[in-house]
Order: sequence, then structure tokens, then C-alpha cells
Amino acid sequence: MAVLWNSIQSVLVVVLIMILGFVLRRQGWFDDKFGGIISKLIKNIALPASIFVSVLSRLTRGQLVSFSGYLGYAFLAVIIGYLIAFALVRIMHVRPGRKGIFVNAIVNANTIFIGLPLNIALFGDQSMTYFLVYYIVNTVSTWAFGVFLISNDDPTKPKEKHHNHIDWKKVIPMPLVGFLVALVFLLLNIPVLKVSFINSTLTYVGNLVTPLSLVYIGIVLADAGLKSIHFDRDTIVALLGRFVLSPILMVAVLLAAGHFGATFPSMASQTLIVQSATPMLAVLPILANEAHGDVAYATNVVTTSTVLFIVVVPVLMSLIQFI
Repeated sequence: MAVLWNSIQSVLVVVLIMILGFVLRRQGWFDDKFGGIISKLIKNIALPASIFVSVLSRLTRGQLVSFSGYLGYAFLAVIIGYLIAFALVRIMHVRPGRKGIFVNAIVNANTIFIGLPLNIALFGDQSMTYFLVYYIVNTVSTWAFGVFLISNDDPTKPKEKHHNHIDWKKVIPMPLVGFLVALVFLLLNIPVLKVSFINSTLTYVGNLVTPLSLVYIGIVLADAGLKSIHFDRDTIVALLGRFVLSPILMVAVLLAAGHFGATFPSMASQTLIVQSATPMLAVLPILANEAHGDVAYATNVVTTSTVLFIVVVPVLMSLIQFI
């Protein structure tokens, strides 16, 4: 019961700040551009700063081997998730315009705007190193593969007319750049954080991530409208895929790795499992709109998963104590 209550309190912190953003947007405090401005500030400035500080303060050169190992296990769980999601698309005969959204909804998570604040609320700043593992995997999965599934599912264009190319600005976004730059400083043993004003500046800017991310999600929910939530077959299966299948796959991969001799700190395994069950990508409706897909379906699964995670996380935290 203590674990459940602590999880509920951590989620309540997240929810209350989301409600603040929701209410202030509905009250007209934020104009139509404000959400986009917050998103840019988080992704391009605050999160890279936070990641840079976290890597240099919590990761050592000796830990890089284990870090790469965690990446491999997380990638394996995601790959299996894709295979099952593709099978479900065929079995359920998901219609064109929804297929790419459906697969992304099951496999890829909202790591920045909900995953990171949630992880800090549950496990504290010391979990940031393990969060970075899932963030990297999720980013590569989304922008190197997931986005193509949606663009290739454009029901208004013949398949042969698609000419896709990798957008490296999205595959390697600024937060990932922050991680790579931090790795260079770590490997070269450059003690940049020992300079007091640099450390303080980057820390203060990085600390903006959590509150602004949650305010942003509140704005997104206010714009989407909670009254539009509904549960059809494709939505229910996508939700089960995100909140049940995805964490089960992560648990299975970690247990299998442990069976073959791999060892994981409890915080590492718990972080990866919780991140695998975070809500769906906030950008799904935007990607669906660009590909002439089912925007209403994309909006519904994002809104629904964002609301339901409030219930899912305390239950999940209670269960993973026994793993």
C-alpha cells in the first residue's frame, strides 16, 4: 500500500500542474501560439541543458558499457513491439489513414512532455541516466521509422508516389545533441560543470523542463477537448498495446536478459518499464494531418492515453515491485 500511495502522490503532482495548464488555457491566459513556444523552449534549450548536466554529473566513463547494454535491451523490446503491432494491423484490418497512427500509438511514447516529468516525480533526478536510455531509443524509433509509417499510409496518394527521406534534424534533435556533446565532454574529461556559473545556469535552465512540459500537456488537452474522447475498437486495442503490451515486452526482455546473466539496478529496470507505458506521442495528430490521415483518431488516442495514464501508473508501480 505504501508503494501505491507514493505512486499516487507522485502522479498527483504531475496531474495538478497539467490541470493548471488546462485551466489557464481555457481561461484565455495563453494564446494559440504559446503552446508551440513552450514546446520549442523545452525541446531546443531546456531539455538539452538538463541532459547535458545529468550526463556529466551522473554518468562516468566506466558506466558507458552498461549504458550501451541498456540501449540494446530497450531497442529489442521496441522491435518486438513493432512486429506485434504490424500483426495486429493485419488481423484487425485497420483501415488506411489509421495504420501508421495505430502502430506508433502502440510502440512510441511521449517521453519528453510526460515521460521525463513522471520519471522525476517517481524516482528523482538520479533516474535521469536511465531515462536517457529510453529517450534515445524512442527518438530514433519515432523519427527514423515511425514517421515513415504514417506518411506511407496517406490514403490520398498511390504507394509508388511516395518519396521519403530521413529528416536528420528530427532523428537527431537538440536533446540528443545535448547528450552527444555531453558524451564528448565526459570522454575527454573536461570538468566544465566545476565552473560554478556554468553549472548553475545550465541547472536552472534544465529545471524548466518539468513544469513547462506539464503546462504544455494541459494546453494540448484543453485544445483537444475532453468531451471528444470515445472508445472504438482501434482506440481500445491501441491503448491496450501502449499500457499493457509495451510494458510486458519490456519486462520480458529484462527478465530474459537477467536469466542470461545481465544485472540491472532496480531503478534502471523500473525506469525502462514505466517509460514503456507512458502515453502516446503528442505529435501524432500533426503527423496524421500532414499525411492526410485520420486526425480525429490520432487526437482521440493521444487525449485518451494522456488522461488514462493517471490510473495506469500507480497500478504499474505497484506491480513492478514484484519483478
